[in-house]
Amino acid sequence: MSLLSVRLGTDDLPRARAFYDATFAALGVTSAPLPVEYGMAMYPQTNGTAFMVGAAANGQPATHANGGTVLFTADSNDAIAAWHAAGIAHGGTCEGAPGERPMVPGAYAAYLRDPDGNKLGVWRGLAFG
Repeated sequence: MSLLSVRLGTDDLPRARAFYDATFAALGVTSAPLPVEYGMAMYPQTNGTAFMVGAAANGQPATHANGGTVLFTADSNDAIAAWHAAGIAHGGTCEGAPGERPMVPGAYAAYLRDPDGNKLGVWRGLAFG
């Protein structure tokens, strides 16, 4: 089994796209070209999964998960700091400044909430499995 994609909801796609274009650019990821009628932005990851953001499929307002966090990896501490700064500059809020994480020796991470309240993190030095 492998994870195919993660999709978060937004009620303001242009605002979400500006946030994710900036934060993913700091990690070297660009959005995939999608037709406007798809109503979402997609950011393919190097491992074959995709991160997507768009309106809720049922037409109801998008909400964020309480307790949910989406984690990404970065190759350097500088990339994590750039990701965090880009997020703050594009409407995100800090949920954990860039820095070492003592619970995982040698790890470095940062956390943000996107403009819709979804919690995101980027780590270097953490792997599962």
